[in-house]
Amino acid sequence: MADSTVIKVASAYSPKGKLGQKYLATGKSIAMRLWDETAHENKESNIAREYETVGFVLDGSAELEIEGQTIRLEQGDSWVVPKGAKHTYRIKDNFRAVEATHPPAHAHARDE
Repeated sequence: MADSTVIKVASAYSPKGKLGQKYLATGKSIAMRLWDETAHENKESNIAREYETVGFVLDGSAELEIEGQTIRLEQGDSWVVPKGAKHTYRIKDNFRAVEATHPPAHAHARDE
């Protein structure tokens, strides 16, 4: 039998997480979220998560420090944070990005 879990998510009505993320579509093994952040927002430092993240910058810029390496993220850039990698985001300009996480970040409070 075909999977019948196809859904559409209107981001205007998406729930927000404690860290400011807006939850978008979520499947059984992957989830999307939107970050819309103001420059110089304080983010958690040197964190490691139990999921892999891939992201794409829609607008603005940030620095991603990951395992001792600093990467500047700007409009049109994409990135990967491997599962368990210690990392810190520093928002430089108003920043909008879409991320996908595997397994879904919100399940079992993985990102809270």
